[in-house]
Amino acid sequence: MKITVLTLFPEMFSPVLNESIIKRAQENSLIEFSFVNFRDFSTNKHKTVDDTPYGGGAGMVLSVEPIYHALKSIEGNENALKILLTPQGKTFKQATAKELALKEHIIMICGHYEGFDERVRELVDIELSIGDYVLTGGEIAALTIIDSVTRLIPGVLGSPESYEHDSFYTDSLDYPQYTKPREFMGMKVPDVLLSGNHQEIAKWREEMKLKKTTERRPDLLKK
Repeated sequence: MKITVLTLFPEMFSPVLNESIIKRAQENSLIEFSFVNFRDFSTNKHKTVDDTPYGGGAGMVLSVEPIYHALKSIEGNENALKILLTPQGKTFKQATAKELALKEHIIMICGHYEGFDERVRELVDIELSIGDYVLTGGEIAALTIIDSVTRLIPGVLGSPESYEHDSFYTDSLDYPQYTKPREFMGMKVPDVLLSGNHQEIAKWREEMKLKKTTERRPDLLKK
């Protein structure tokens, strides 16, 4: 998979993408990242990419022109899935991550300042939001989506079982997990997990998933 990010701050991505699982995925040629600074496509002498909004108002608005030219400079942009990161977009969920993990090329556009010229929306296929709150820019949202999608790419985590029991993968929360020691400060590992009876363990885990989801996220069960 290839992921291209249009951003004014490409240096924000290196500390995260050059560590841990995502770093290994790149080394194994399972994913490739590239970054385009759309300030490089500004057509004015001051290299500005924003301006005051028509009709007045606070803040600065990102112009459509440099973003358009930056997008068109990307090889294969016509066939890539183009995503605008915005609080007004569809909420990003695990199901969305599964869909994106199947794509060959994704382009994400990160905003900044007060917002986008509305015409930028005409350049993309979908708009995504990572939650009902506002960030200073789309970079953190892009990193969130990258991390969520990368781990679903075949080969990144090894066995699919590594993520198939994750919370939200099947519209439920994950079951409780334990490791050594068996007892710590009076808190014990459930006996069923020490029984060696895989059928009973599987049954217990399903029951715990349902219990935890009912207690913490009953809205998931309504689906």
